[in-house]
Amino acid sequence: MNVDQLAESLRRDQSFMENVVRWEELPAREARYGDFPPELDARLLPVLRQRGVTRLYSHQAQSIAATLRGEDVVVVTPTASGKTMCYNLPVLSSILSNPDARALYLFPTKALSADQVSELYELIEAMGVDIKTYTYDGDTPGAARRAVRQAGHIVVTNPDMLHSGILPHHTKWVKLFENLRYIVIDEIHTYRGVFGSNLANVLRRLMRLCEFYGSHPQFILCSATIANPGELAQTLIGRPVTLIDDNGAPMGKRHFVFYNPPVVNRQLGIRKGVIPETRAIASMLLQCGIQTITFARSRLTVEVLTKYLKDLVRDPLGNAGRVRGYRGGYLPTQRREIERGLRAGAIDAVVSTNALELGIDIGALDACVLCGYPGTIASAWQQAGRAGRRKGTSIVFFIASSAAIDQYIVNHPDYFLRQSPENALLNPDNLYILLSHFKCSAYELPFEDGDAFGNTAATPELLAYLEEEHILRHVDGRYHWMAEDFPASEISLRSAASENFVIIDITDPAHHRVIGEMDRYTVPMLLHENAIYLHEAQQYQVEKLDFDACKAFIRQVDVGYYTDANLNISLSLLDVEDTQPMGQGAERALGEVKVTTLVTMFKKIRFDTHETLGFGHVRLPETDMHTTAMWWTLPDSLCNRFESDTLKNGMMAVANLLRIVAPLYLMCAPQDVAVVYQVKCPFTDRPTIIVYDNCPGGVGLAAKAYAMQNLLLEKALQIVSDCPCPQGCPSCAGPVGEIGTDGKATAKVLLKELITCP
Repeated sequence: MNVDQLAESLRRDQSFMENVVRWEELPAREARYGDFPPELDARLLPVLRQRGVTRLYSHQAQSIAATLRGEDVVVVTPTASGKTMCYNLPVLSSILSNPDARALYLFPTKALSADQVSELYELIEAMGVDIKTYTYDGDTPGAARRAVRQAGHIVVTNPDMLHSGILPHHTKWVKLFENLRYIVIDEIHTYRGVFGSNLANVLRRLMRLCEFYGSHPQFILCSATIANPGELAQTLIGRPVTLIDDNGAPMGKRHFVFYNPPVVNRQLGIRKGVIPETRAIASMLLQCGIQTITFARSRLTVEVLTKYLKDLVRDPLGNAGRVRGYRGGYLPTQRREIERGLRAGAIDAVVSTNALELGIDIGALDACVLCGYPGTIASAWQQAGRAGRRKGTSIVFFIASSAAIDQYIVNHPDYFLRQSPENALLNPDNLYILLSHFKCSAYELPFEDGDAFGNTAATPELLAYLEEEHILRHVDGRYHWMAEDFPASEISLRSAASENFVIIDITDPAHHRVIGEMDRYTVPMLLHENAIYLHEAQQYQVEKLDFDACKAFIRQVDVGYYTDANLNISLSLLDVEDTQPMGQGAERALGEVKVTTLVTMFKKIRFDTHETLGFGHVRLPETDMHTTAMWWTLPDSLCNRFESDTLKNGMMAVANLLRIVAPLYLMCAPQDVAVVYQVKCPFTDRPTIIVYDNCPGGVGLAAKAYAMQNLLLEKALQIVSDCPCPQGCPSCAGPVGEIGTDGKATAKVLLKELITCP
């Protein structure tokens, strides 16, 4: 059965269509072309024609021409639109014209790096020229690193390696820095929040070194569709860019199905679970022979769904290799094997986190299933774009969970279909981040009086501060590094965690083996002792977690359940930046807080039925994070009006509603911003609702919420007022079992009062 036949069959299936909120058909789009720029080296043209490329798509022609004119360029087009040529052709043309020229490619993941190197190899071999292209990352053998540094025309790496493995050792990279012509940064929409703010500072350090060595490289940046690509690119590199966003690539017809699982308890507003519904639809696609990718939001959900689909196709010998899982934490060799299997058609279905969202070549799949809203419109379109490609019909299923944000999206499909994708928000001048990179930059190259660090105005003050702290020494107009430590080792670009934990399988006492890794922040939730860790559908129990050695020891088990941990959060005030009195002792405020998190217990959840089987205790150390927050303290009129339990239920409901609207209107992923309530807040001594940036130092989300606070409150009131449930449900204020029978009504009163406060 092909996709068109499946679509027709589903539309005739009344039981299926009862749960379809919207079925959108996106028509096929013809290609638009442009000519090869005359400045492009002629030796490239025969090779391109051999590969079937006789003309460029219009966006390719525009971007290459702008690059060859000497402009910094950002190319913004959907998945599979041929962005790779936008940078490979001008880079290769430049090196063909000047063999001393060098290029540096930055990709957010090793998988993308591997993809790009393969494509470059093919072009270079077809031309029969000596352009040396190397990958330089943590997997590069020590023996090969010298050759990369000395001879590499194109060095392909990632921001983390640039930060810790190249910039601090720039004296070994003289040929690269003296002759650097192009810096290519792909998938720039991934560089937001902490990661993007760190990368902007890494690029400031890179440009300082380029200036020192006398090179003046151009930037070529590429992105999936976001609302502010020009602004993002300019913030990342610190200078103006030429925006190319008129996509000329063709696209096949696509069906986009918004599916809301049926309600199983109308009184409580509870719907059938998103995992069973995803399982059913993915199983249907698998049985129809339609190659499918299913995206899930968590590693745990990926493993649960992978197990279900493997069980469906397992043969008498126990083989189920045509169904695979894919996520962070798998070893690189395993991930490459899965990618090759998808390209070759040897895998019928893959279940993945957003690890396969980016432009890794996995071939042209026919269907995509989104198990819940991925968090942003941009991510949803990026994931949907993994199916269909340039020709043929594809189908995408968005299956909503009971989570309020999912329900908002599925019940407002026009918001999703017509809304511009979100802004990517970053703050390179976040003091927490900026100061760390000042240390790194000073270690790499002394600062002279009057030196700039990007466009940061606070350079003199920060240098003076580091001198006071005896980290730098000011001698003869220069600030020299004088500390003993290596500053780059203390900074993780992607989070506050500086290292990953290694996961070791000890099932066979004679042959312990490493099967994966996990970042420090995720470990307490998934690798605490007695947790069930799932890897490629195999169950393991965590026997020991060694925090000091960053190791988790696991053993294979078959227990019929998985585990899910609970996280406790507490806040304390560090500083108040601004306040707005609201009357009657209440106020709105913006400031710095310390967030302390602690995993205290976990529950055991049975496969298939998802019932809770029991609980267990977790004993792990607390983790602290300094960040930015804004908060509302409630006025006396509200505090005196309600009983304590009623007020608590109403505040919980308001927090639940703000968790829906905050990501939508701050234009960020749900995990980027947190909302909590405290009946007696330790730093206000009053009932308080708090919104904070869920990343160290903050990236401006709480400040943005502070500026648009009434809009957030008004949208929250609209959602709770429009929902037909009598007393609350997961789609609005929260389930009655959580917020009580009075939570929804109380939330309406609280929101109205806060909106009308001066």
